[in-house]
Amino acid sequence: MQSDIEIAQDAKLRPIVELARDRLGIPEDALDPYGRYKAKISLDYLASLDDRTDGKLILVTAVSPTPPGEGKTTVTVGLGDALNRIGKRTVIALREPSLGPVFGMKGGAAGGGYAQVVPMEDINLHFTGDFSAIALANNLLAALIDNHIHHNNELRFDFRRVAWRRVVDMNDRALRSITIGLGGPANGFPREDGFDIVVASEVMAIFCLATSLADLKERLGRIVVGYRRDLTPIRARDLKAHGAMAALLRDALKPNLVQTLENNPAIIHGGPFGNIAHGCNSVIATRAALKLGEYVVTEAGFGADLGAEKFIDIKCRKSGLRPDAAVLVATIRALKYHGGVAADALTQENLPALDRGIVNLERHLNNVRTHFGLPCAIALNHFAHDTEAEIRLLRQKLAHHGAPVVVAKHWAEGGAGAEDLAREVVRLAESGAADCRLLYEDDTPLWQKMKTVATRIYGASDITADTRVRAQIRKLQDEGFGRLPVCVAKTQYSFSTDPLLRGAPSDHVVNIREVRLAAGAEYVVMICGDVMTMPGLPKDPAAMRIDIDARGRIVGLF
Repeated sequence: MQSDIEIAQDAKLRPIVELARDRLGIPEDALDPYGRYKAKISLDYLASLDDRTDGKLILVTAVSPTPPGEGKTTVTVGLGDALNRIGKRTVIALREPSLGPVFGMKGGAAGGGYAQVVPMEDINLHFTGDFSAIALANNLLAALIDNHIHHNNELRFDFRRVAWRRVVDMNDRALRSITIGLGGPANGFPREDGFDIVVASEVMAIFCLATSLADLKERLGRIVVGYRRDLTPIRARDLKAHGAMAALLRDALKPNLVQTLENNPAIIHGGPFGNIAHGCNSVIATRAALKLGEYVVTEAGFGADLGAEKFIDIKCRKSGLRPDAAVLVATIRALKYHGGVAADALTQENLPALDRGIVNLERHLNNVRTHFGLPCAIALNHFAHDTEAEIRLLRQKLAHHGAPVVVAKHWAEGGAGAEDLAREVVRLAESGAADCRLLYEDDTPLWQKMKTVATRIYGASDITADTRVRAQIRKLQDEGFGRLPVCVAKTQYSFSTDPLLRGAPSDHVVNIREVRLAAGAEYVVMICGDVMTMPGLPKDPAAMRIDIDARGRIVGLF
């Protein structure tokens, strides 16, 4: 059996200029090609499409993830291919992979099997340089802060309250907490600092929520980078940093056009983490896809408790986008894992464990339909070791919910294996049943917003925070930031803040460990439990299996 990368390398790709012209009607002069198979789409051209009617928007989300992975991106790609096969002009809109997970646990994030976006190696390794531009803009701001402090500190930064961290697109736990400015007066003032991963940067979040270059620059200027001794904020515009930052991001802001293995268009742009940031691709990319296609299939990071909630309460709130239907991805092995099965025993039939683990799927389904108001199909991402008895039990257990369970075999069969899912999605999207709802109103206080997410989505009984964190939240509320949505950073593996608590735990308490203001992105980050904004590599990182041969052919990338 071929590996994912071998399948991708054998694919017959169409030149991206031809595909853009023939499938989407994009003229050649509206594209900036990056080689033969990747291109950026002109923002001026996209602005000229504003009068077009939007297509239908389909949100793909999932159950709480497990170590083997559930294949959410694979389902997104397979569904997009299947919709095209049944005659619906469809564009998929995805996030760009971060090098942290690519070299860490996942080893790639461009789909899998016969449901991939290509060129797979390029997409996973640097792509068109967007993440590098975001890191440079972030770190330029960090350098300007320390340079300003070194040269007389006219803005009166309190060294203890510099809030801006440096970033790198790699899992590197040794950089979480560092001391900078050592080596004498010429090197600045020593202070504690640290690195986040690029996908946790506020610049990434701004990049994905901005609607234009002018909006990007305005948002960058609003970033709060630190405080004076009297606790008044200092912003990036006070340092006159936002213009240069926007200049670094000018080309990156153009969305990237690639294709699937079946030569269907895919727009891949931006990539904030779903367990740390808001977990959605760029608003610009999603809007572009909606103008270019009859259907758009997009995804949100990790499970529906993190990804779908932030898609609705942050991305949709800020952009006006509204999904017409949702797809909830599940696997038999994931549900057995949530039923207590060890990761190395998930290929064995285990009906009692499956029966116990279905509660995780049921809670996500209830959240998507009841709290977010979206009609929802369950996509059972099929694996060869799934048994008929297991599939039958799943359908029996979910029958009373009235949600269709569709077995999808796109990994092995490409778009043909997801046609049943595509037809069900069209039925739901065209039924007009979507009544997309925000979980809370803008004027709800920050503490209550967080409590609403925890109790209604996570099944928690309450939230807690120490005196210092409560004071921070009150201060943000009093300073006018209370109208912003909350962005919860927590483990993706559980509804709770304990990654080992599987299934659908209830009556647990969510502790808020830290609060960060993202004034440019316009949300308040609530960091809960032990989640890290700079992940570490696992004991056996994927980087140890990735290699390149003498001809320049990459191997081991999934």
